[in-house]
Amino acid sequence: MCGFYCYLCCRIKEVSRKTRLIGVVMSGKNDWHDLVSQPEYEMVLEEDVWVNMRDGVRLCVDIYRPKAEGKFPGLLSLSAYGKAAQKVPTNPVFQTSDYIIGSGGHECGEQNYFVPRGYVHVIPDVRGVGRSEGEFTADLSQDGHDLIQWMGEEDWCNGNVGMMGMSAFAISQFKVAAEHPSHLKAFAPFEGLTDWYRHHYYHGGILNYLFTNSFARLHPIRRHGKPAYPSLFSEDELRAKVEELQKNPDILCLPYLYMATEAPEMNPVVFELMLHPHDCDYYQKQSPHAKLGSIEIPALLGSRWNGAPIHLPGAIDALENLGTPRDDMKFIMAPSDHYGGMDRPFHEIQDIVLRFYDHWLKGNDTGMMDEPTFLFFIPGINTWRQESEFPLAETKWKKFYLREDAKLSLDAPQSGEQPQIFESNPWANPMEGFGRADILAKADPVPKVIYEYGPLAENMEITGPLALYWNAAIESRGVLTNNPRSPEPTVLEPVSNDTDWYLEIYDIDVDGAERCVAEGWLKASHYELDEAKSKPYHPHHPHTRSLPIEPGEVILYASDLRVMSNVFLMGHKIRLEISAQDQVRALWFHVPHMAHVTHTIFSTAEKPSYLLLPVIPKGHQGAGEPDVLPLGPFRIPKFRRPD
Repeated sequence: MCGFYCYLCCRIKEVSRKTRLIGVVMSGKNDWHDLVSQPEYEMVLEEDVWVNMRDGVRLCVDIYRPKAEGKFPGLLSLSAYGKAAQKVPTNPVFQTSDYIIGSGGHECGEQNYFVPRGYVHVIPDVRGVGRSEGEFTADLSQDGHDLIQWMGEEDWCNGNVGMMGMSAFAISQFKVAAEHPSHLKAFAPFEGLTDWYRHHYYHGGILNYLFTNSFARLHPIRRHGKPAYPSLFSEDELRAKVEELQKNPDILCLPYLYMATEAPEMNPVVFELMLHPHDCDYYQKQSPHAKLGSIEIPALLGSRWNGAPIHLPGAIDALENLGTPRDDMKFIMAPSDHYGGMDRPFHEIQDIVLRFYDHWLKGNDTGMMDEPTFLFFIPGINTWRQESEFPLAETKWKKFYLREDAKLSLDAPQSGEQPQIFESNPWANPMEGFGRADILAKADPVPKVIYEYGPLAENMEITGPLALYWNAAIESRGVLTNNPRSPEPTVLEPVSNDTDWYLEIYDIDVDGAERCVAEGWLKASHYELDEAKSKPYHPHHPHTRSLPIEPGEVILYASDLRVMSNVFLMGHKIRLEISAQDQVRALWFHVPHMAHVTHTIFSTAEKPSYLLLPVIPKGHQGAGEPDVLPLGPFRIPKFRRPD
């Protein structure tokens, strides 16, 4: 990975914990680090404390508390990863999230940071996990409510409780907050999804297989509840659905998926996902989205710009739909040097979380709530910037048209411009590696089309939501396979005329090195829009059905590419890539569509195709001006503002 991210990855190994904490120099005030709670307590760990839930099931919890008399605020960290994984030894200079060795679940926050500063950190085994009683259920909301109420009444608690942790620990925060426990005074769901269908299992209607398969195997669940599928379908319905799945080349050509249809008990989660390819109550009953509006307590939200597959859209959804008054909300977009997420243990923004909870749980005025709502790291010029709204009021929405010479242009296309054509290769072997640059093996080239704008004559900042509108026709043909039952290769015919669209924006530097800055996905047959819920920069797909597509039929497709921020420097290029399959076999690896599909993308005066980008005018708080001193905070000394 190039530029700042490469530098950051190297520097992280050199700096100490203290220098990695984020700091803000506040105008007219002392550094707020002098105003927050300081480390002054030794830590005591009480292991395996039993707590009764409302139905009599007992949960086993660990309590990390200050070794001192008195009452302290409580912090609850709740997820199916369990408490044992949160106290294993880790790399002292931190490490990237790794779902091979299993460090990806170390997300509760650092006990040895918050407890010495006067907080009690409670981490349970949820029911059915680790040492706790009961059968596991994915809905942790009621038990979370009961744990918070128990914490608030304990002798060591001042009655004020918050929640801690990212990702899975953040998802549970949304669910528990919607139960409205009276002792929960504020919460900090950083990097948490809010819609299981759109943000996790199906990106644009395309099955996010690899992460789902890995994610399901990392939880120390001892007692599973009964799978849902026997109660959702009759025996005849279930048999018919399985037969339908087993005829689908997308399933047939992925052995793990096919085996799950033969033996659902080997991975009931993946099996149930295949039974539900469209959005429905199966996903929405598990998702926090519907109840976000009922949550009104102070909230610290956020994600990272390269969290497009899961965490980033959840943060934006919470920002737009949470019932919390904007004056009681803080939103952070942080940098990350790693495509898989923040480091483990989760720690990067813990000093900001401390500042937030000091205000709401201790009544310590740190000045935080006097500052603008948003704190953004701006990649490219690598500065932090405070903002008062998102999207930014200064945004200039510009259409970058797809042109016949593989260019992006601010000028609309002419009549008769020739289309771009590519044919997918479903057997292509994509690059292997966790990120977009740490490639471990050579790859087959993934067919795609490219459109570029630049080289730029001056810096250009793009910050905000973005969308692509493109006119295209597709034609599917069978895929050639080796059939053990036949001496000759066999053609598997597609179930329908369909394809998957993969959309990516890259920053191309002067040496040709690339960095992915935005991503989007859309299964072609899911092109239907909900106009009432759509915005120009956020086309909303209901994903409730697949529409038939005739071969050669020209359809106007629309898809967001989540949100992004990047300053494309002078001499760099903005590149749009459109393909039909993943180019990297990484953690977010989607099930490829097993058919040869000819994709024809049109852009003419009559049917213009364009990329809608949120351009920030030069001069807005230093937008496009790297020589302007940054405002901070910075965890890397090189980027800190001089005193």
